[in-house]
This record gives sequence, C-alpha cells and structure tokens, in this order.
Amino acid sequence: MRRRGSGGKDSTYNMMKCVENGHEIVALAHAHPPRTGAAEELDSFLFQTVGSSVVRLVGECMQVPYYEREIRGTAVSQTLDYAETLDDETEDLFALLSEVQRAHPDVGAVSVGAIFSSYQGNRVQHVCKRLGLEMLAYLWHRDQTELLHEMMDQDVHAVLIKVAALGLGSDDLGKTLGEMEPKLMALHKKFGLHPCGEGGEYETLTLDCPLYKKRIVVDESLVVTHSNDDYAPVVYLNFKNVHLEPK
Repeated sequence: MRRRGSGGKDSTYNMMKCVENGHEIVALAHAHPPRTGAAEELDSFLFQTVGSSVVRLVGECMQVPYYEREIRGTAVSQTLDYAETLDDETEDLFALLSEVQRAHPDVGAVSVGAIFSSYQGNRVQHVCKRLGLEMLAYLWHRDQTELLHEMMDQDVHAVLIKVAALGLGSDDLGKTLGEMEPKLMALHKKFGLHPCGEGGEYETLTLDCPLYKKRIVVDESLVVTHSNDDYAPVVYLNFKNVHLEPK
C-alpha cells in the first residue's frame, strides 16, 4: 500500500493501523503548494498544506520512497459528491497517485487519515476507483475523543502547526497533543470544538511515531498570521530549519 501523506497525526495514525492490519507501506505521496516563496497556506478544501516543506523528511524517517506533486488546481467542484472536473485540485491527487502507481504497479491500496469529512473521503474514493485501488481509512467515523487519547497512548508525537478556532491562538503552536489535550477537551465541552480538529480547528505535524526510524527536530520556526480575526485568528508555523535525529 502507499500512503497519501500530509505529515499530520491522522494520516500517521491511519498508517500505523494499516501496518497493524497486515499491510506494508511502500511509498509516501504528498501534494504541496507552489514553492515560489509564497505562504504555505492555500485554503485547500482537500489537502493540508501547512508544514509541506517538512513532509519530505517523513519519507526519510520511514525509509520509503517519497513522491510529490505541486497543487495546481483549486476546489472547482465544491459539491459533496465528485465527478472528474478540469482544473480541480482532486485531479492533482489523481496525477500524483498515478505517478506512484506507475513506479509501484503492485500497490493495491491507499492509506487515508480521514475521520468525518465526506467531502475529502468521497474525492479520495473517486480517485481510488479510477485507479483500481482500495481506500484504507481505519479512523473513519471513530469517536474523536477516544481517538485523540488513543493516538497519544500509541506514541504519536505530533505538535500543532496551525490553529483556526475560537479559544486557540499562536501560543498553542508547537505544543504537543499531550500538552494540548486538557485545553482541547475544555473547548470541546464549551464550544463544540472537534477534539481531533476534524472541523479545521487545528492541524498537526508528526515529529515521531513508532514507524519512524528517525525523529524530526524543529530548530527554528516563525509564526505566520493568515487571518487576524479577533475571535478565531488563523495562524501557523513556517519551518525555517529542521533536522533528523537517530532514535
């Protein structure tokens, strides 16, 4: 199987569940924003783009081939169901997975960390059907509170790299799931925040997990303000310097 990777906690943990269920990870595939010096945040409906500059290191941590493609399309089709649409970002995913399939013709499935987003799930499923692949989504419709605690218990060491919700701010960036768990649960009870950030409240980067042969260490990062909203500012980390350490 190949993994469609954002580098976040959900895609990482789904990959761990794939291995637990007897699958072998043979490649990492990542769609990234244009590398023109512009901001990483594209407001993509389908892809996590913040942290894209670091995802290439995940392939090295996992010791598997890494494939990437620039996101050229946008969310042209915004309906829940999807049909092949010219210049839609879903077609970037199709092109990316097609490239991986050509390099690894024996691959039969794609690992996807979707939990509740039918918009994303339907698009990945559409691409998989066109390529004759199975979509493996072991987190689908899991209870998010249970899932968050399970990830921490299973040593998924992920940090927040973007926040976009009432009650979250720049002070939360770079904190681990364990450090954030009390606050996330409090916001869940008070405002209905999704504990795993499935509503876009926050995004993460996995620095270490049991499947990594090396860990990612952040040496330098900058806080970028994407939207300076008084109630729910959108801020994220721009990684300036990172390195890998043996485990």
